[in-house]
Amino acid sequence: MENCKYTAADFKSDQEVKWCPGCGDHAILNAVQKALPEVAAELNYSHERFTFVSGIGCSSRFPYYMQTFGFHGIHGRAAAIATGVKVANPRLSVWQISGDGDALAIGGNHFIHAIRRNIDINIILFNNEIYGLTKGQYSPTSKLGKITKTSPFGTIEHPFTPGELVLGARGTFYARSLDVEVNTTKECLVAAAKHDGASVTEVLQNCVIFNDKTHEEFAGKEWREDRTITLRHGEPMIFGKNRDKGLVLEGLGLKVVTIGEGGWKESDILVHDAHNPNPGVHMMLVNMRYPDYPVALGVIRDVADKTYDRALEEQVENVRKDAKIKSVDELLRSGDTWEIK
Repeated sequence: MENCKYTAADFKSDQEVKWCPGCGDHAILNAVQKALPEVAAELNYSHERFTFVSGIGCSSRFPYYMQTFGFHGIHGRAAAIATGVKVANPRLSVWQISGDGDALAIGGNHFIHAIRRNIDINIILFNNEIYGLTKGQYSPTSKLGKITKTSPFGTIEHPFTPGELVLGARGTFYARSLDVEVNTTKECLVAAAKHDGASVTEVLQNCVIFNDKTHEEFAGKEWREDRTITLRHGEPMIFGKNRDKGLVLEGLGLKVVTIGEGGWKESDILVHDAHNPNPGVHMMLVNMRYPDYPVALGVIRDVADKTYDRALEEQVENVRKDAKIKSVDELLRSGDTWEIK
């Protein structure tokens, strides 16, 4: 039996955290270190089973700050490395740390194919809509028209919606949180760890230096409850400071209504089904944007499907059973051989 009783302190390394004061990365690190003891207890995982892999960027310093196994990779290759780690040792709980530039630009192909394959890794996508480490260039998630060092007259590119990309790649798990919502992030990460397959948890995060308050219009403390909705499986989609607003399905789309007005009752509000294999409503939730809709937080999609690593293990076992050649030595001696003098 593995010893699985840990505290957040057990996952904190002795390294000085060198992110800028006020950076959203601090809150995400806090959420992860709070989530892992719960993951370890629920899944009976020992401390040694946790591994963190990163690419390049501010967020990719993460493995240094975790008292776990870790690998600081190269730009855009975190998913490839994480895949290799998981296939080599399926017992490990593998966590990939990537920024919006690292994962969705140079690492875009690795990102979508890790999701398509449904390899059992947990991807945490730090999204501050900017390149922070390299000093403020626009990224694949920067808003259209955003003025940056590499777009002095405003970007002319339409940004990715990461959740839409995940669902388009046949993703089985997608969650979204805000850096300031540490408890929501923790809930999402625990659910991601329990999910068997590729999980993506996008955390909308603030860069105080190069893209300050990019999420402020809905993430600001004064209006957050009215402009975001935290979804939980099996619960009605209700939000607002007074818990009087909700989402209903009208025709082929979602509609925001006020409970008690226009004849709308709480029983009319759509109940969140994160486990529905059909991604239709999940895609609508992913694409909700303020001011027309609240921004969806929490676990949006969590469905079961066979994983790449498990399928690979089964295939190797089946091939081994019927294989005539059982070792490299036998392979080398299986054909014609010559003795060279």
